[in-house]
Amino acid sequence: MPTVSIGFTLIMRVETPNTTGSFSQLANAIGDAGGVIAAVDMRSINKAHVVRDVTVNVSSEVFGNEVRLSVEALDGVHVLSISDSTFLAHLGGKIRIEPKFPVKTRQDLSTVYTPGVARVSMAIAADPHKAFSLTIKRNTVAIVTDGSAVLGLGDIGPLGALPVMEGKSMLFKQFADIDAFPICLDTQDVDEIVDTVAHIAPVFGGINLEDISAPRCFEIEQRLIERLDIPVMHDDQHGTAVVILAALINAVHVVNKRLEDMQVVVSGSGAAGTATIKMLLNAGVRDVVPVDRSGALNRTDRYENVHWRWLAENTNRENRRGTLSEVLAGADVFIGVSAPGILQPEDIKKMARDPIVFAMANPTPEVMPDAAAPYVSVIATGRSDFPNQINNLLAFPGIFRGALDVRASRITEKMKLAAARAIAGLVTDDERSAEYIIPSVFDPRVVAAVAKAVSAAAVDEGVARRMLVKGEGEDAGGELHGVGKDLGGRG
Repeated sequence: MPTVSIGFTLIMRVETPNTTGSFSQLANAIGDAGGVIAAVDMRSINKAHVVRDVTVNVSSEVFGNEVRLSVEALDGVHVLSISDSTFLAHLGGKIRIEPKFPVKTRQDLSTVYTPGVARVSMAIAADPHKAFSLTIKRNTVAIVTDGSAVLGLGDIGPLGALPVMEGKSMLFKQFADIDAFPICLDTQDVDEIVDTVAHIAPVFGGINLEDISAPRCFEIEQRLIERLDIPVMHDDQHGTAVVILAALINAVHVVNKRLEDMQVVVSGSGAAGTATIKMLLNAGVRDVVPVDRSGALNRTDRYENVHWRWLAENTNRENRRGTLSEVLAGADVFIGVSAPGILQPEDIKKMARDPIVFAMANPTPEVMPDAAAPYVSVIATGRSDFPNQINNLLAFPGIFRGALDVRASRITEKMKLAAARAIAGLVTDDERSAEYIIPSVFDPRVVAAVAKAVSAAAVDEGVARRMLVKGEGEDAGGELHGVGKDLGGRG
């Protein structure tokens, strides 16, 4: 299992002899192992021993283990307990449900529960669309996974995936004020997943599919889109594609080229790669060459995978064949959503003038930016420690916010294109450069801009069931497509 290199903090409760120099010996052992002491707190002391909580900053899990082993090797020193900041942040889970107002009196109880709630239930039973305004459905998304393709970790199952889905729930709430809940299913059967999600869908205003392996993810998403009347989106596919297109829109401006003139090589034809290719074609790119382990997908070879057959029939205009290195000759853009270290500087030298490289494999990209820098005009990765981070967080909160605001029945290609253009548009002509083609995930303008663009596209496409009135809150919206008004004539 890959280990992501990320700094964190250890908190070690350590018992040392109560002798002169014992703490210095401890501190030296920690420093020699790569740790930096941030704080020391006394817990207890007697004539024989001293117990301290020692807070240590380390740059990665590897150095954390080295610090622990180094301390445990000291004579007379005992590690009584050890924890780290990452595990402490997850202790007891990272999300919870809270009431919007307290229940303090019998009148409160009668209003939120029996008998008052019966009137609301009967109103919804008579007109199911009222559930959007009278329940959590209006602002709630299910994050559904089977844990079969967790980013960087692989098939770790539903329980292993749960901390990741909790984290995504936090991002939905913090960035777009959407109440999202993790649904981790103990099955990888397509029929069971589709049926289960369909059965729980009445509670939710949208379904975010996550970390489901290809090719099952394609069928699951399509069947749910056809079966449900709420937005369904597999974020590993479409969130990635949206942000890649947004970054590419600005990157081509930097090198003074046009999207429609570019030859783009995409390494990886799984979920993210396929969605990216389709989005590039919809955006006007005319020449995309998909490459997988066996080489460029082409119309000469035969493929059992139905998605590969579609790619072979609808891309690679020149029907090029060969390895990644071979088909990169003369290409304007490399987009990698595949595996670490597969792109060499020698391959980049073969590309057209002012090449653009998006190396998206995580945590180790297809080529490290420092190795590619002498040969590229623009490079982006999925990492936060280099410029131009392409991160799904720029897309999914705003896409679902916009879809929920107009109660869209689905997320269309035009809505995704609108999201990409909105993200790209936040980088102005004066700001755009080789090291700034995409806004920060913490840019407070992103979610609002994406939501506005997505809402407008949903209305234009006829999939919105609600129209927001400029300058007024959601409750001032008007209904579309004959959906009945809620209580009091409000949407």
